[in-house]
Amino acid sequence: MIQRIAFVLLLTMLATPLLAQEDDPLGGASRPNPQMVLKRGGRQYKRNHQFALRLIVLDRLDEAEELLQQLLIADPGDPESHYMLGLLYAQQEKTEQAITEIRRAVVLGLPPGRVLAGPRALISELQENAFFDVLRKSLAGVPLHGPLVGNVTDHSAAFWVRTAEADKVIVTLREQADKAAPLHSAGSLSKADDDFTAVVNVDGLKANTVYSYEVTVGNHPAELTDDSPQFQTFPAPGEASKFKLAFGGGAGFVPPHERMWDTIASYHPLALLLLGDNTYIDDPESVEMQQYTYQRRQSRPEYRRLTGRTAVFTIWDDHDFGTNDCWGGPLVDKPAWKRDKAWKVYKQNWPNPGFGGGPEQPGCYYAFSIGDIDFIMLDCRYYRTTAKIDNPSMLGPVQLKWFEEELLKCHGKFKVICSSVPWDFRTKGDSLDTWNGYKEEREKIFRMIEDNNIPGVVLMSADRHRSDAWKIERAGGYPFYEFNSSRLTNQHVHPTMKKAGAIFSYNAKQSFGLVTFDTTLEDPTVMYEVINIDGERIDGLTVKLSELR
Repeated sequence: MIQRIAFVLLLTMLATPLLAQEDDPLGGASRPNPQMVLKRGGRQYKRNHQFALRLIVLDRLDEAEELLQQLLIADPGDPESHYMLGLLYAQQEKTEQAITEIRRAVVLGLPPGRVLAGPRALISELQENAFFDVLRKSLAGVPLHGPLVGNVTDHSAAFWVRTAEADKVIVTLREQADKAAPLHSAGSLSKADDDFTAVVNVDGLKANTVYSYEVTVGNHPAELTDDSPQFQTFPAPGEASKFKLAFGGGAGFVPPHERMWDTIASYHPLALLLLGDNTYIDDPESVEMQQYTYQRRQSRPEYRRLTGRTAVFTIWDDHDFGTNDCWGGPLVDKPAWKRDKAWKVYKQNWPNPGFGGGPEQPGCYYAFSIGDIDFIMLDCRYYRTTAKIDNPSMLGPVQLKWFEEELLKCHGKFKVICSSVPWDFRTKGDSLDTWNGYKEEREKIFRMIEDNNIPGVVLMSADRHRSDAWKIERAGGYPFYEFNSSRLTNQHVHPTMKKAGAIFSYNAKQSFGLVTFDTTLEDPTVMYEVINIDGERIDGLTVKLSELR
């Protein structure tokens, strides 16, 4: 009897934390704290207009106007300030003043598609204005944002766009080298429920082939020319190949640094991996803030030139999921903003191969391959628990099981595991936000690799505003090399870590990681190079497959 009572008490104790999380409106998540970064007097450009927008959404319009007028005194020619002032006047039903400010923003260089994109809830009062009619006519037949190429394989590709109104979207393409080749075409519909975005999937393509394409909206005919954008399909699964990809994170909106996207394009990567903080939202309960931060980036011509020609794959981190150093908690549907706002808006803005386990198990995790290189992209925020409990989890049990299954299916020469936060414990001092706060779970992952004798594992990550290389020594197997880079466009910078043990560490300018795989060699190699915003090679590291066995 005593043993039975003890057993019941044990079950009750084990169940108590989960029951407490079910009763908690936050579901064990950290409380969003947008006011920590969205505040008056910030020195980062990317935050100024976000703070103004937060005041507008909170109906603190007088404060917002005061802030914007101060910004315009400091920089009268900033189109972003004029645009935000126009949004403010629209909320005050001052239509004439709103149109004047928005028109001025366009004259100063704000892309016209940005105006029509919204956020829609903030421009609803202006939609019938003649100026908006003029903009719609000038952009008839073309997307407001995109095309952005994603989910490329050896035989298919996806094309993401945003349109002015709900409409049909057609992608037409053919082999770039053969103008007599038959045309491929596919279509989809943009919908208001998806913030007027659409993803067009095209299949039946040839492997490792360059295609020219055009995207049209409505009934406008496509015309393929020598100036049409191009993209390249991937090598066939398992095929030995040599290719480059670019990766990074930390992409706050800073107009003088948006040229980074052209710098990346000049290296002609086959793919671009954005590993978190791809935009800085920091207000997960505001759909308008999420839409605004995505749209200002998607409107930039430099970004559109790169992403219209390069296959893009993404995961999120704290600033594009929640707020700084946040954890989402173990539950699927609590807090409510996780699935109904952050995940929904994220899905609307990226054409990834997958989004976790779908609505029943949301997230941003998925896997894909390029030739004989396998990639596993992890979601380090949605199911994360606080690190200050026993046996904390960054991935959650469902994702961890999925990861193990995916890893065992990988047969490529190299297996690249991408995390939005650094793997090496030395990267952020004593912070528990990296894998340093989740040591046991990291050990499970590493032991999983070693127990199954899986060769060729390489780690990639973002989060720290610099570019590093690390080597994690292991007693039970080969060392893990980590390539870390997360200062694509950010002003804010973190100290270099050479003294902490990094192989190299760079923070003098914005930078990205350029990774070259060559599996055509007898001993295949992966080379990681740091390239700064001016296109200069800063440092590099080459690892042979024979070192990863």
